[in-house]
Amino acid sequence: MGDFNLTVILDAIRRTSGGLSRVELAQIVGLSPQTISNISRRLLDQHLIVEAGKEGTGPGKPRTILRLNPSGMYAIGVHLDPAVITFVVLDLVGDVVKHSRMATPAGSDPATVITTIADEIKILIQDSGVDPAKVAGLGVAVPGPIDLDEGSVVDPPLLQGWNRVRIREALAQATGMETLVDKDVTSAAVAETWAGGQSGTGSFIFMYMGTGIGCGIVLNDEVIRGTSGNAGEIGHIIVDPGGPQCDCGLRGCVKSSCIPVVVVAEAEAAGILDGNRNSTEGPDVQEYFARLCDAADAGDEKAIAILDRSAVLVGRAAAVVTNTLDVERVVFGGPFWGRMSKYFLQRVPGIIEENSAARRIHSIEVVGTGVGEDVGAIGAACLVLEHTLAPRAQRLLLEG
Repeated sequence: MGDFNLTVILDAIRRTSGGLSRVELAQIVGLSPQTISNISRRLLDQHLIVEAGKEGTGPGKPRTILRLNPSGMYAIGVHLDPAVITFVVLDLVGDVVKHSRMATPAGSDPATVITTIADEIKILIQDSGVDPAKVAGLGVAVPGPIDLDEGSVVDPPLLQGWNRVRIREALAQATGMETLVDKDVTSAAVAETWAGGQSGTGSFIFMYMGTGIGCGIVLNDEVIRGTSGNAGEIGHIIVDPGGPQCDCGLRGCVKSSCIPVVVVAEAEAAGILDGNRNSTEGPDVQEYFARLCDAADAGDEKAIAILDRSAVLVGRAAAVVTNTLDVERVVFGGPFWGRMSKYFLQRVPGIIEENSAARRIHSIEVVGTGVGEDVGAIGAACLVLEHTLAPRAQRLLLEG
C-alpha cells in the first residue's frame, strides 16, 4: 500500500506542471497530511522530487512546492521502424537528454540489428553523461503484430525475417537492463499522453505515419492496447474500393493504397521519380519519399496530386476509426510525418469533418504531434517511466 500511495503522489505531481504543495496533495489524492508528509520525505530522500520554493496566496505560512526532479531517474527509449532506428535518453519529466538516429540495417538478420541497437544504447548513455545507476530501464517500440507476453515481434509485414523474434529477451541480455516492448503506434500514443501537452489529453487517436501506417488509441486519458496488445491495426480498412489488390484478397486497403512504398511507386510510374531504387526496404523508401516531397515543395503539380490523394485515403481511414471510437482529436506523427504534414493538414480535417457521424454534436480536432519527430522512441522510454512510477492496481497485490 505504501508503494501504491507513493506512485499516486508522484503521478499527481507529474500531472501538474507548476508542482503541488503538501496541502494540495492531501486534497487531491485523499491521503492524510501525515501520510503525505512521510511519503514526500521518502521521495525527497530518493531524489525523485525537489522542494521548488514557497508560495503564499493568503494568510498563513507559505506552502513549499514539490516538483519532480528531472535528474532523479532516466529511461532509454528505442524505436525500431523498418526505415530508421531512433534512440533517446529521457529524464523524469519527459524531456529528451540525448538522442540519435540511424538507418535500419539492410537485410533480414534480426541478430545483427539487435547487436547494433545494444551497441548504440551503450554509446548513447556514455555520451549523455547520465549516471547508468539512475537508468530505470529500456523501452522498445516495434512494428506490430507483437506478442506482449513473450516480448516478441511476430512477422511484421515490412520487416522481413522477424517472425517470433524475442527482442525483449535479447536486448535485456545484451544491455543488462530491464526491458519493455510495445507496438510503435501504442508507444507513440503513450508519448503523447506524457509529453504532448494539450494534444495528449482526453480521447484521441494517434495516426502513426512511418514505413507502415497504424493507429494508437487513447480513451479518457487511458491508452487502449486490446486483448493481445495489438489494437490499432488499420492496414485492411478499405479506403479505395477500386484500388490495388491487397494481400488479404480485398481491393483498396490502406496497406495496398497509401503506405509510403505504394506512394513512391505511384510517383515512379508517373515519372516524378526515377525507378532506380535499390530495394523496397525501409531506408530506400524513406529516401525516395523525401524526394517526392521535395518535388511537391518545389511546385510539381503531379507530386502534389499524389500526396493529396494519399492524404484523402488516410483521412478516410482515420474517419472510420473516429466514428467507431467517438474521439475528440486526431493526432498525426511518426518518422515520415514531418515531410507530409503540410499536405495532410490541408486535406484531412475536411475529410474527417465531412465523414463524422457526430459532426452536429462535436467537432474533431486534427493536429500534428506535440512531442516531435522522436515520438516513437520517447513513447518507448515513457513505457519505462509509466511502468516504474504510475499507479497500478497490481502494486496492491500481495505476493505468495
